[in-house]
Amino acid sequence: MKKIIHLLLLTIFIFPIYGQNSDKILDRLKAIKNKDIILYNIDGIDFTSQTFSNNFSKKGLKKIFKKYSIRKKDVKIKDGKLVFNNLHISKTKKISENLTQNNSYYFVENKNKRVTVFWFGSINKEQKKLERQLIQLIINNELPKKTFHQTKIDSIDFVGRKIKLGNGCYWTNINTIQCPYKGEMNWSIHKNLKSAEESIQYQLAILKAKKGGKITSEEILEIKFEGTLTKSKKIIYDFTGTKSLLAGISGGKNLTVFYVATKIRENYISCVLSFWNNDQKTKTGLVPLLDEVIILK
Repeated sequence: MKKIIHLLLLTIFIFPIYGQNSDKILDRLKAIKNKDIILYNIDGIDFTSQTFSNNFSKKGLKKIFKKYSIRKKDVKIKDGKLVFNNLHISKTKKISENLTQNNSYYFVENKNKRVTVFWFGSINKEQKKLERQLIQLIINNELPKKTFHQTKIDSIDFVGRKIKLGNGCYWTNINTIQCPYKGEMNWSIHKNLKSAEESIQYQLAILKAKKGGKITSEEILEIKFEGTLTKSKKIIYDFTGTKSLLAGISGGKNLTVFYVATKIRENYISCVLSFWNNDQKTKTGLVPLLDEVIILK
């Protein structure tokens, strides 16, 4: 059940990104296969691709549109900058006064004459150039093996360092690892520090916009993150006095969350780390997963 809670609160899935050359994209792109859907992460954004057996025709697309909640009134246009036959739909959703989520859907005829659907999400602006680059790489099967995480894990490659986790941890999303009662973290590799900082700023803003809880504490701490001295924002998100389904399922009363954006091993990274008040604490005051990457000063 905690898997559901953390996924809803803290996963990285709708953040702005910047155009890059394809070779740099491959340095930062990560993916994981989840049955018939592939999840991807790059520069703080999660996106998906899914291939159907339907033909790229009015009849073939009708059922797929329904699956993705695409209505007849939604404007469907061909993106002429893609070399593949396609239909593109853009939809927006207001999250808060200052945050708008942009959902970008591409229904693409792949090389097997079937339909592959791509979904991208971003905050406050669309990123068409990068979306097209990624679609091109994926449709042409140009992703290297190293791009894909293994679904079953006892260790993870955390930005170039292997972290041994044992058998109790699992992916809840791409680049999002949870160890029950021992903490959770998600991360993304970015082109530059500005992109990493914006990613955690938007994640915090989205958390603040959620209902069912409130931030009761917010402070800036100096920490060592993967051996690098940096600053982190630490917040306490409290459910006391609320009738939150999330808090009821978890059994916890509050979440402690660290937001980090820094450079490690020549990579710019955004990372969000969290644990519940009833998780297993260590002598550091943190939990085992966070102890792997954070030292409090």
